[in-house]
Amino acid sequence: MSYTRRVLDDELDDLLGQIPAILIDGPKGVGKTETALKRAKTVYRLDDPSVLQIIQADPSGALRDPAPILIDEWQRFPPIWDAVKRNVDLPKHTGPFIMTGSAYVPNATVHSGAMRIHDLRMRPMTLTERGVTSPTVSLLALASGERKVAGSIEDFGLQNYVQEIVASGFPGIRTLNERAQQAMLDSYLSNIVKKDFPEAGHKVRKPDSVMAWLRAYAAATSTTTSYEKIRDASNPRNTTVPAKTTTLAYIEVLQMLRILDEVPAWLPGSNFLAELGQAPKHHLVDPALAARALGMTRKRLIGGENGPIVYPGQDVLLGALFESLVTLCVRVYAQVMGAQLFHLRTRDTRHEVDLILVTADGKVIGIEVKLSPQVKSEDVKHLHWLKENAKTSVMDLVVITTGNTAFRRSDDVAVIPLALLGQ
Repeated sequence: MSYTRRVLDDELDDLLGQIPAILIDGPKGVGKTETALKRAKTVYRLDDPSVLQIIQADPSGALRDPAPILIDEWQRFPPIWDAVKRNVDLPKHTGPFIMTGSAYVPNATVHSGAMRIHDLRMRPMTLTERGVTSPTVSLLALASGERKVAGSIEDFGLQNYVQEIVASGFPGIRTLNERAQQAMLDSYLSNIVKKDFPEAGHKVRKPDSVMAWLRAYAAATSTTTSYEKIRDASNPRNTTVPAKTTTLAYIEVLQMLRILDEVPAWLPGSNFLAELGQAPKHHLVDPALAARALGMTRKRLIGGENGPIVYPGQDVLLGALFESLVTLCVRVYAQVMGAQLFHLRTRDTRHEVDLILVTADGKVIGIEVKLSPQVKSEDVKHLHWLKENAKTSVMDLVVITTGNTAFRRSDDVAVIPLALLGQ
């Protein structure tokens, strides 16, 4: 199978010659190993018992082989982390080193890696990485002051976005047929509870309770619903719910496994927006996982040619899943340009902006997400409120839609179909 180049490849190529050791960190199945293999001259796969024995016998000696050296599934022998750190500290280290696997190993004492091992996050594939669209608008260009917004795409609308939501951005899943995709996503979710939790040092006594919590969390996608409400929703019959300490453990493990990928609240260090809420916005690492946890298929979400099947709250769910897809794409593009992503919501809930992109030099782009091809004045009022209340910070205002044409409105707000947005 041919390799599909990822946005992270550009970032990795830029860093590999400058930083002696890089950890490619992300959820299982996201493509970390395949990306690393494209650059490695020496490969140690620690999930192979015979290779693991070699590393265990002489970890420092293995690091003297031709570089770049890939250490795959490094967490299976945590001392290799410190061996890499010590090698990097040598006047003439033998790297660069690429490590793949978990960013955290329970019950293992290792050096933090600060100033030695750089953590590079890998997420599921964006629409452009999937090869289903060709972008005409660059997020980096917008952050650099580009005002021109143009381009169009035919035959890519709501049904296509729904297809991409349920098909997943995991490389090994999205190429399968629909039934196989559903089976693999079901297995992925099941393995999180049955295998990944124990591997992370957390014994699960009631797997069904964890899955119920995951479903409740998926239902809260793209919201700032409190963890207490999510916990209560995991048992709607109001019988015994998990203890708060139990669900906090769920959150910690799922964050460590990179399954939860929440967007933090934007809290700028000035007082012009003093009444901002601090709760994160909830997202699973891939909206396909959220859709599958809730039993949502393409047919259930969109139906036939006449448009969505309307169930109670279904339009809200589809909008939330679309926002999660947008968030995934924007996050990947933001990372390679050194930017951070937040959301904004005032404590009184009168104003909210779906995404706030903050560049490395402090420039701000406000982004709203609309599950619609049209943008009305009502849809941009919070963006204008943002600009009025943070005049010196806001670089641009954007609405990401399901439409077919990118353009700039008369009020200077950029309207961009997700299919046309790229890095």
